[in-house]
Amino acid sequence: MTEFMKYLLALDQGTTSSRAIVFDEEGQVISLQQKEFTQYFPEPGYVEHDPEEIWESQLSVAEAAIQQAGITAKDISAIGITNQRETTILWNRKTGKPIYRAIVWQDRRTAPLCKRMKKHEPLFRKKTGLLLDPYFSGTKVRWLLDHVEGARKLAEKGELAFGTVDSWLVWKLTQGKLHITDATNASRTLLYNIQTGQWDETLLKILKIPASILPSVRGCSEIYGETKVFGAPVRIAGIAGDQQAALVGQGCFKPGHVKATYGTGCFLLMNVGKKIVYSKERLLTTVALSIRGQVEYALEGSIFIAGAAIQWLRDCLKIIQKSSDIDTLAESVPDTEGVYFVPAFTGLGAPYWDPSARGTLLGISRGTTTAHIARATLESIAFQVADILKAMQKSAGIKIAELHVDGGAVVSNLLMQMQANLVKKPVLRPKNRELTALGAAFLAGLAVGIWKKPEDVFKTWKLDRKFLPKKQSSQAIDQWHRAVERAKGWAR
Repeated sequence: MTEFMKYLLALDQGTTSSRAIVFDEEGQVISLQQKEFTQYFPEPGYVEHDPEEIWESQLSVAEAAIQQAGITAKDISAIGITNQRETTILWNRKTGKPIYRAIVWQDRRTAPLCKRMKKHEPLFRKKTGLLLDPYFSGTKVRWLLDHVEGARKLAEKGELAFGTVDSWLVWKLTQGKLHITDATNASRTLLYNIQTGQWDETLLKILKIPASILPSVRGCSEIYGETKVFGAPVRIAGIAGDQQAALVGQGCFKPGHVKATYGTGCFLLMNVGKKIVYSKERLLTTVALSIRGQVEYALEGSIFIAGAAIQWLRDCLKIIQKSSDIDTLAESVPDTEGVYFVPAFTGLGAPYWDPSARGTLLGISRGTTTAHIARATLESIAFQVADILKAMQKSAGIKIAELHVDGGAVVSNLLMQMQANLVKKPVLRPKNRELTALGAAFLAGLAVGIWKKPEDVFKTWKLDRKFLPKKQSSQAIDQWHRAVERAKGWAR
């Protein structure tokens, strides 16, 4: 480390843990700290976090990462923030205290409200690019205003603030001076008009949400302000939702570039350029990036359960001791012997959008073993991604050349080979596994002049392995779709 080296701090606030990573100006990881926090499940379908615990865990890992790197706050050029999207927090502007736990993106409590509002879905679709689903923030805000005592009265008096996790972190970092979000997070709320780039008065009226609680919307890469919580002023200069940050980290800046992030769920984004593309295949249209006044859009496919299915094998069925054991077990058999697993634990996302679907294991015989179930679990992730890629190509009219992958589950060589076989495209796995955090750091670095143009991110991207497609039976895909049909509509 030289005294002239510039460092960037990425705050990567995820669904199950808070992480902080210090990068150098070449995009190399200097230090990394991670801390898990509590998951609350007060009722079936309810998923909550403690906003104060989110902040405390994020602050502690940031301080630890700075210390581990052997630097001080004065050595940090800027902070970039990336976050679990759609997770919803309301807090009191005067006290800075949340009025309720954060309602997590996975939470399904607003399904009845979404069903009642179904007649408005074409309007929401046109204005926001989203479907009326409990996944998004808007109906969560409405639930909080309706169910937390005194919340609506405080909101109407202008004393409440709404934010996704990025807004909450910036509020805490600036000690209440900044109440902002960026366009990528705003575009996931059901309240933001992606055509006008503004909060939409009509949608706010339908959802009965006062505009006074909303943050101001900024670009993904600009100097928003500074924080002094680390002992010296540090600029906050980049914000993007986790999936859009991964799109940046993968360098997907041209129409037709696609990345898939395999985490708790699996999320695919396809850059479609500067024109909004709506999907007849029930994919979402979302803001991909907003940099220097230029907005680009993406088609998104959201899979709710991916890596979480492997965790289920580990924690609930206990057929593996650690997640990395799944390849060895699955490779001990040549195929699944007709076993199909639909991991619809919290319903199905794109392109099915069925909140009443539930996990289903089909094709079991007396000869079925844990190895067949393990292999079917990996296949289920690859099948879901293949469904979305097919829908993306059809919706955008763009042929996909290759698939860029990242996230925890990409360490599975078997899964990556299954994926290449199913999509019939090369699958590119990078050496740098911290692409979501890198995307946030890169946006911050772009704002403060460490990098000059978005394409400079390619200098930091290096290939680990390319998985080339091999022959795949079309019968297996047909059987998968039969299994999905049986999983749909189970929970009434």
